[in-house]
Amino acid sequence: MEKHARIYVAGHRGMVGSALVRKLQAEGYENLLLRTSSELDLRNQAAVAAFFADERPEYVFLAAAKVGGILANNTYRAEFLYDNLMIESNIIHSAYETGVKKLLFLGSSCIYPKMAPQPLKEEYLLSGYLEATNEPYAIAKITGIKLCEAYRSQYGCNFISAMPTNLYGPNDNYDLNGSHVLPALIRKFHEAKVNDQPTVEVWGTGSPRREFLHADDLADACFYLMQHYNGELFVNIGTGEDVTIKELAEIVKATVGFDGELRWNTEKPDGTPRKLMDVSRLHAMGWKHTTDLKDGIEHTYQDFLANEVLYVE
Repeated sequence: MEKHARIYVAGHRGMVGSALVRKLQAEGYENLLLRTSSELDLRNQAAVAAFFADERPEYVFLAAAKVGGILANNTYRAEFLYDNLMIESNIIHSAYETGVKKLLFLGSSCIYPKMAPQPLKEEYLLSGYLEATNEPYAIAKITGIKLCEAYRSQYGCNFISAMPTNLYGPNDNYDLNGSHVLPALIRKFHEAKVNDQPTVEVWGTGSPRREFLHADDLADACFYLMQHYNGELFVNIGTGEDVTIKELAEIVKATVGFDGELRWNTEKPDGTPRKLMDVSRLHAMGWKHTTDLKDGIEHTYQDFLANEVLYVE
């Protein structure tokens, strides 16, 4: 990407999008096209088409999405499917119509079948049934991958896709009704500590295993792929390492400094038993994560403390 290139980061105020903006600016890219959801409704086809026609971005990072944890995914199934289908369809089609040089679509590790072999290899896509609680979101993300493949095949577009593992970092969502497990644990333990609560409830059994990647590492990987990768097959982005939810809870508990007990609510769903990404292809390309999980959680908690008023209002 040329330093003067017009680069559109869709979803720049979210955790992933803001990390991409930080990375691009650190690398000397200042000609960034940024729009908030109030300025540009990405679900509106006409509005997105007009934006692309007027601004003519040369490169696109498609990080905009409606996201959430198990509760949000399972509760707002129609919104998670419709909103994400519209967002990705509108952007990918407009990128084609206006001659965007390269587009990177970001999916999610939930695209893989619930009982797929571990670690998850890219070729396992569509080889089995999805996890029921987040099926609509997964279907939308699979559609995004297939759209990029189809526009590449039919029109020759250089549209690539990357599938990140579970993410965390600055600008995460700490709403307990819609957040993922790690930010939810940070908020729960912090509020329990502040309020001198004796226990913290954690969903499930604690046995599922999850992999976690810092958002800044993801942004670095995305930048690397935009510079070096032009293949059709999507690329997993992760650490290749995982922990149990119980181990994660203990790390967050120690980081926050909560002295009480954990209470596991086994009536709540565990979700997929394990989601570990096979990142051998990305490693072979020359990229590897640099943020240790404990260090990353510590930095994320410090960010939470600095922005608590914004994150929990």
